[in-house]
Amino acid sequence: MREVVAHTTAPFRTGMMRTLGELVLARGDVNRMADRAARRDAGRMSAEELLAQVRDNVDHPWAPPGGGPHAALSHDVIHGLDITVGLGLARRPPVERVGLVLSGLRPRNVAFFGVDLTGVELRATDLDWRFGDGQPVDGTAQDLLLAVCGRRLPAGRLTGAAADRFVG
Repeated sequence: MREVVAHTTAPFRTGMMRTLGELVLARGDVNRMADRAARRDAGRMSAEELLAQVRDNVDHPWAPPGGGPHAALSHDVIHGLDITVGLGLARRPPVERVGLVLSGLRPRNVAFFGVDLTGVELRATDLDWRFGDGQPVDGTAQDLLLAVCGRRLPAGRLTGAAADRFVG
């Protein structure tokens, strides 16, 4: 989880020139760059320092280059869920926020995460949202968002004939 917090707070510590340099070292692979930086920073910072990064930057206007506020919200909601679901915490973000993230979902987003949704229709049980076409997979909006992002979910979080495709 330390790596997720380090990744989420990286924009507050890392300037554009350093980010570009790290991207060059990662041969243009954004995921490789982000993973390397998160592991490095998580190893260099104490838990207290990482939490201070979150607390001290709550009002920071960061947004990913070219992504705007919607991309920043998506980043924070997804990684917040990575932490809370990963730790088995009952905390849930407001369903309206998850809905905003899901409303921006496009096939290119799914492709970025490498998830194969062929023949699957995702259906939220707590929000009026559906995505795809095929065998239904039902679950909370937050669990469906994690599935779209390539996260494996604990058994029983999703239902439907194709739900086992997202269990890990």
